[in-house]
Amino acid sequence: MESLNLPSILTPDFGLLFWMLVAFIIVLIILSKFGFPAITNMVEQRKNFIDESLKNARVANEKLAGIQSESERVLREAREKQAEILKEAVATREAIVKEAKSKAETEGAKILEEAKAQIQVEKANALQDIRSQVADLSIQIAEKIVRQKIEKDNAQESFINGILDDVEKK
Repeated sequence: MESLNLPSILTPDFGLLFWMLVAFIIVLIILSKFGFPAITNMVEQRKNFIDESLKNARVANEKLAGIQSESERVLREAREKQAEILKEAVATREAIVKEAKSKAETEGAKILEEAKAQIQVEKANALQDIRSQVADLSIQIAEKIVRQKIEKDNAQESFINGILDDVEKK
């Protein structure tokens, strides 16, 4: 068989492999002594920062939930207070209306009684006046009848009609 002529990079000899391995081990030792601790330290700091941020986010969410529940409670209390105030206002309005209605009924009854009493007084005065006028008329009629000497019934009738006409004119 014939040997293939491959480039030396693809078929490294033993010396090159040895020095590559030594260089790799040296770099690995340097990285493990200086590089990896710095990298792991940075990763740990980043992890702590993320954990702290998550914790702060949870606390903020809990505070927000607490604030929401507090605001809902305050809003509910405000609505209850509003309903209570409205209920009291309605009760007060009804009491005022009832009191005003009662006063109006009392005043109306009082005015009605006063009017009835005034009517009774006016009626009594009117009756007294009518009685007085009837008495005066009767006396006047009697005087005129007595003064005149009437001989006939027709003359009496005409005389009474004349007197009544005089009364109507007054």
